[in-house]
Amino acid sequence: MATPERPDQPARGAVAQKILSGGREPDPRFTLANERTFLAWIRTSLALLAGGIAVEAFTGSVFDPLTRTVLGTVLLGLAALLALTAGFRWVRVERAMRHSRPLPLPLIVPVLATGGAAAAVVLLVFLLIRPA
Repeated sequence: MATPERPDQPARGAVAQKILSGGREPDPRFTLANERTFLAWIRTSLALLAGGIAVEAFTGSVFDPLTRTVLGTVLLGLAALLALTAGFRWVRVERAMRHSRPLPLPLIVPVLATGGAAAAVVLLVFLLIRPA
């Protein structure tokens, strides 16, 4: 077990030490801000998940099956990817703070933006080719 930085501070467990790769404990405010950011990514993932389920469940009379499948798949895929990468991002930011390194860029942002644009393009194409 690692020795805490301050005598009044308890040491973290072995699993936490392995995941966080040592370093100094950051100010709790920064750790909590990192956690809030993680939770915001998870909320966004849940919204995408709900959107994908809603597209599949409630738009049978609006979209043709191919459009519904593509749109639902894009939304569900983005939800899964975002939830997965949110956890990895939390760890990367926590490690960077512990070792006084610059914070890593959120690599999921371009993927999320591209996926959102793809979903919008699918809807736009559907609206343009749909008979009036």
